[in-house]
Amino acid sequence: MYVCGPTVYDRPHLGHGRFALVFDVLRRYLIWSGLDVRYVSNVTDIDDKIIERAASEGIPAEEVAGRAEAQWWQAMDALEVLRPGETPHATAWVERMIEVIDQLVRRDVAYQTADGVYLSVADVPTYGLLAHQSLDTLRVGARVATNEDKRSPLDFALWKGARPDEPSWPSPWGHGRPGWHTECVAMSLGLLGDGFDIHGGAIDLVFPHHENERAQALALGRESARHWVHNGWVTVEGDKMSKSLGNFTTLDDLLAQHDPRAYRLLVLRSHYRSPIEVTPETVSQAEEGLARLDALARRFRLADPLEHGPVVGHRRREVSSIADPEVTIAFEAFGAHMDDDLDTPAALAGIFELVREANWLSDEGNEGRSYEVAETAALLCGALGLRLRPGDEELDEETARLARDRDRARAGRDWDEADRIRDELRARGWTVEDGPEGTIVRR
Repeated sequence: MYVCGPTVYDRPHLGHGRFALVFDVLRRYLIWSGLDVRYVSNVTDIDDKIIERAASEGIPAEEVAGRAEAQWWQAMDALEVLRPGETPHATAWVERMIEVIDQLVRRDVAYQTADGVYLSVADVPTYGLLAHQSLDTLRVGARVATNEDKRSPLDFALWKGARPDEPSWPSPWGHGRPGWHTECVAMSLGLLGDGFDIHGGAIDLVFPHHENERAQALALGRESARHWVHNGWVTVEGDKMSKSLGNFTTLDDLLAQHDPRAYRLLVLRSHYRSPIEVTPETVSQAEEGLARLDALARRFRLADPLEHGPVVGHRRREVSSIADPEVTIAFEAFGAHMDDDLDTPAALAGIFELVREANWLSDEGNEGRSYEVAETAALLCGALGLRLRPGDEELDEETARLARDRDRARAGRDWDEADRIRDELRARGWTVEDGPEGTIVRR
């Protein structure tokens, strides 16, 4: 898998968090299914936006990039997104990008102008395939070229000539720097080779970025990715969330106010290609779902399946080891939903059905079967990277005494006293639940 990573010039926003979570879930599911996954995600550490931020702050571009990249990894760690196996940086791949551009020039599909080198998209027969538009249709919608040397307004820069006070590198076409679209071609084919399995990113990368990546690979006579996967927008009142629109919320804002797992659950509740609305209401709804999962972990004293890292290769092994036929069906249904274009909403609905079933079975006194159902729900949460936290907390002496008194009242069927103690505990700020071993008290 090659997933387009961040351009590091600012703090990551919720849209960045969504694509990171979507492809983390896909990666974890493939690992859970027993596949070996080589996961590459680049870091664009030289770009117009980085240069502009550096100029506005009066600091070097590498300082802007270094600061923003540190903020990126801090947010990813908080979201429990697995670190990529490889994180190639643009500045470390310039020499390879120059080689790619030189090959395109020698193949006569790229040409030099006064300000750089451009790819001739007319020389790529299937240009527009990812965008689902023909070359003629794209031409109609293209902006008028301000560079008179360009053969077509759709032709895009492979190499940009050096400008004063900007980072640059030597090349056969003079000092300058590579265009953004060449970066991922050099990295993905250089690291993963021709015809690698999956190329991912957010939907706004379909055109022109991924279309232009694919065009360069084809113009080189190389085979691009076999599957292109794109996640949908994050929206605010129906508008795409983005820095350019000024309506973005940083991940820091969300993570400072809510359980980071709530954003993962919110992302899972929508199909990856559909837009999601992130509001205080939708995040609170996700936190309510987390509370149900955590309550299950407390009630059944479940071990965290992610304690030692991703859940590896459980799909085949676990199905054969489950005794309960209904659980086997639920387990296989989870895999079927995830195999169906990563249908996480349906997979998640199945998990919450297992939660309901486990609690009902326990209430009916069927402890053995209820534990098996609960354990399966936890394992499937692990396949999605959704950690369960029982929230065990050491109780102060008075709270522990009240919990014991309530257990005695319930054992003696003194329901009025049991309810009175429950209300007193709640008034003290505790959440009170009934578990198989007695009263559970937590914050």
